[in-house]
Amino acid sequence: MELSKKTVVRTLAAVLVVAAISAGAFAVGAFAQAPPVKIGLLATLEGPFAAGGQDGIRGAELAVRQRNGVVAGRKIELVKASSDAKPDVAVNATRKLVEQDKVDIMVGPLSGSEGIAVKEYSKTQPNTTFINGSSGAQATTLVSPSPNFFRFNTDGGQWMVGVGKAALDKGYKKVMVIAEDYAFPYSQVQGFMTEYCKLGGKVPVKAWVPLGGKDYASVIARVPKDVDALAVVLGGADAVNFLNQYEQAGGDKPIIGGSITVSQDILNYKGKRRDSLVGTIAGSPIADAYDAPEFKAFVADYKKNFPDGYPSPSLFALVYYINMKATLDGLDSVKGDLSGGQKKYRDALAKMTLKTPVGDVKLDANRQAIGTTFITEVVKDAQGNLYNKVLRKIDNVNQTLGLPPAEFKVGSRDEPNCP
Repeated sequence: MELSKKTVVRTLAAVLVVAAISAGAFAVGAFAQAPPVKIGLLATLEGPFAAGGQDGIRGAELAVRQRNGVVAGRKIELVKASSDAKPDVAVNATRKLVEQDKVDIMVGPLSGSEGIAVKEYSKTQPNTTFINGSSGAQATTLVSPSPNFFRFNTDGGQWMVGVGKAALDKGYKKVMVIAEDYAFPYSQVQGFMTEYCKLGGKVPVKAWVPLGGKDYASVIARVPKDVDALAVVLGGADAVNFLNQYEQAGGDKPIIGGSITVSQDILNYKGKRRDSLVGTIAGSPIADAYDAPEFKAFVADYKKNFPDGYPSPSLFALVYYINMKATLDGLDSVKGDLSGGQKKYRDALAKMTLKTPVGDVKLDANRQAIGTTFITEVVKDAQGNLYNKVLRKIDNVNQTLGLPPAEFKVGSRDEPNCP
């Protein structure tokens, strides 16, 4: 039977429509089947920094939620692990994530000495990209950097730039340092003392205490009567224990805070000692009362997603958020392509200008952030909540604190020194 020309045209059109629909369905199916990107997420969820670690997880998860869990058509799968602020535990947890769970990218860890250890481990895994969590020891990226380890947060020394001058402006001409005995507090003290000593401040006593210490009686007994203030770089439960015991002992010296000593996880601990922190000046990558629109939006999004979190994100939440955002922005820029040993991805990370709630971040030659530091003061609002107001904002702080690299010395128990 001979078909009319009109019938043939209609039949051909119908076939083409069906073919187009089938091709589209195939394309959608192939798109949906793109393998997920597995990201290992390591935080300190045990030990003295457990509360901060949990907030770090919130920050990382927020960055993923803001993209609805998908980047460049690839689902983001988080594989979480816990550490306890010990370098060997952090490396063991990282090794499991990389070698057994086969994650594509690692984000973490939280604490300073953990970061140095994970950086060294990263050198044995050249096909995996490692991005920091919140660890802030200077040596992680300044000493023997790893080509596949990136840190989009400024370090503990950078966080304290400007605090030395602020302390002297308060009349604190002589201070005692009380800090935990590991890499991150060394960096914080270095960042503070480099400027403080140069401007004429004196530090006659440094008390290095063990991480996770519970009894500070001997340290409190060593506080000289003639110091004007205490520079305290303790975090988590250590900070709470010291402040409670110092108050009970009748201590009345004003405090210069390390960044982790005035973070929201400390300011929201319930107890009388909270009032003793009012007036504390500190340096930090975050300031609760920073009024930039981008930061306000970040805080609002944090509170919406985590009603069980703090009234304002802690330092750990912000820094984990920044590093996870960098992880995802980099993936987006290469359309999810992690082939070729992830070279294209790493090149994108190295060249990125990362937009963050506290300003733009760029990386130096060691893949270390150059960014913003806030000088803050703890104040109390009408509801009795403590928060950090902004005294000063310092942009583009680099890792050698403005000094030529040849003149810069990494912080240690003895460096700097101005008795």
